[in-house]
Amino acid sequence: MKILTYLLTPVLLFLACDQNDQVSDAYGNFIAREIIVSAENAGKILVKNLKEGDKIEAGQLAYRIDTIQTYLKKEELVARRQSVAAKRMNNQAQITVLNEQERALKNDLHRFQQLLPEGAVSQKQVDDLENNLILLQKQIDQVKTNFISINAEVSAIDASIKQADDLLRRSTVVSPIKGTVLETYAEAGETIIQGKPLFKIADLDTMELKAYFSARQLASMKIGDNVRVLTDDENGGVREYKGQINWIAASAEFTPKIIQTREERINLVYAVKIYVANDGLIRINMPGEVRLIQTATEE
Repeated sequence: MKILTYLLTPVLLFLACDQNDQVSDAYGNFIAREIIVSAENAGKILVKNLKEGDKIEAGQLAYRIDTIQTYLKKEELVARRQSVAAKRMNNQAQITVLNEQERALKNDLHRFQQLLPEGAVSQKQVDDLENNLILLQKQIDQVKTNFISINAEVSAIDASIKQADDLLRRSTVVSPIKGTVLETYAEAGETIIQGKPLFKIADLDTMELKAYFSARQLASMKIGDNVRVLTDDENGGVREYKGQINWIAASAEFTPKIIQTREERINLVYAVKIYVANDGLIRINMPGEVRLIQTATEE
């Protein structure tokens, strides 16, 4: 019996090692979609509405930057627009009056031209009316030119007002996504410049495991396939998650130094990203392992 035990022990050890070696088909690290939100306007930070570790919603207020100078500039632009708009109304009134005078002069000229053959009016009177009409029409053209210039000025002011409104809007910084605040880079009371990073946020509810597979393994994989994802647990064992392949690299790369594959003779591998629902225990850069789920045919 002892002899049989001695003979079986190496075999059992070999099988155990072989099974451990076969547990994982690929290795990698977890990543998350991280976004660094920067200031789009310069000024003093009046409100900071988050801290590291906070979970916030998309569109939630993060920072508010002082807008007093932009607001005063907008008020000035609005006043200028009102002044120019009044000038435009006055110009329009002038055009209306001049058009009425033109209509009256044309009527007089037509009547005098009809009376001229009868000798009731002189040629000079007709010529004077024609000259007056020409001068009046030139005056109307000049006023219309001023009207076009005023309209252009109003359009320029409107554009400046829109720019001020945009700056006011950008002074309120909101979160672009739902996620967890990883880091903050500015505090309330601090004066910042445009482009300064304010905070980093990531969606930690769904993590991505970036793992590397050989070309032979890739032959049986496609986007949408389910896989088993393993991580270390606190007891020295493994914790298993359901994963789904969502991206496969189009070209191969050399095996990263931090990755250990079961086929060490293969130098070129393909990066694959796998979605994993996070139960709160998966961290960024945490190592993970992947085991492909074999179909009944493969088995």
